[in-house]
Amino acid sequence: MVPSRGMLTKMDVYWHQVQRWVSNCFRSTPLPILSAEACIPPLQAIIPHKRRLAALRLVCAAPTINPAAGRLCPSFPSLLKYRAPDSHRALCTRLPPNVMPLSWKMNGPPSKVRSHLPVDELANLARPIPGSLSFAPLSNAALLPEQASLPPHHTMTNAYKALKGRTRLQLLEEWRRLAPPPLYYTFALSLTPHPFMGLGKFIAGRIHQMRAQKSYLAAHPSLSSLDDPKHSPRCGEEDETFSHVILRCQSTSFHRERLLQGLTSVGPDSPLWTSTDQLLALAAFIRATATNYPPDMFPFLPPSPASIVFPSSPISRLVGLCSSSQIRAI
Repeated sequence: MVPSRGMLTKMDVYWHQVQRWVSNCFRSTPLPILSAEACIPPLQAIIPHKRRLAALRLVCAAPTINPAAGRLCPSFPSLLKYRAPDSHRALCTRLPPNVMPLSWKMNGPPSKVRSHLPVDELANLARPIPGSLSFAPLSNAALLPEQASLPPHHTMTNAYKALKGRTRLQLLEEWRRLAPPPLYYTFALSLTPHPFMGLGKFIAGRIHQMRAQKSYLAAHPSLSSLDDPKHSPRCGEEDETFSHVILRCQSTSFHRERLLQGLTSVGPDSPLWTSTDQLLALAAFIRATATNYPPDMFPFLPPSPASIVFPSSPISRLVGLCSSSQIRAI
């Protein structure tokens, strides 16, 4: 089933809510960046991908086991030549006169004048996937009796996995074509969750927001604060960007020297995004310095002597301001 335009519009609204819940990004985040941070492709790309996967499962099923595969057109390059009789292939009787079989070797999209059997139209979605392969591997060959004419099971299993990998690459290509991120967003698209998403939703959300450049940092203004100053309110030396607060801000140098030794970049090619140890250290740094925390998260804390040493650490401000009994009460 292909959703209509109206149904797709309603599904898009819910899909964007899911992406926003996963990434904890602001509503002002551009939708292409939102889907990239959540690792969830847009529906316009993922729906054809799901149909191609269904077609691939169909054409790679054994015709003697799967009734739908047994009703594929005879021209389909299957390792097994068995096909159901034509009277059974139609799946129903008294078909309209404009229904015709759809050849596997047909070039171009199906004809709009004549309709085709649903099994034929679905199978033709998988026609470009095999590429140079002269046959479609059987995904359930282990269920078949031993036959000398069939390739080994592990060969067909590996070939089937390779075909699924091609469909994922095609999904990524359609994702880049249909919803390209803005030029300032340089992180690569991914179909698997980012490693830092295992740090917990709150800390991962701080990182998502800073990567998307829609955060509480002064250089990442929301739609309501475009005219606000962009210089860092902590050190006042340069714009408060993601790289500045993590790598260069002098107000958090103590925590940086203690936790982020050896980290020199937060760009897309940085080893930070694949190193578990560095991601855990980054999470500890964000907690200690309250980087990208909501400004009203600690409204009850006035300036204290401890804030002179660690001006961005709410824990240090608590220790400098309150007595032990007050801390227990908090």
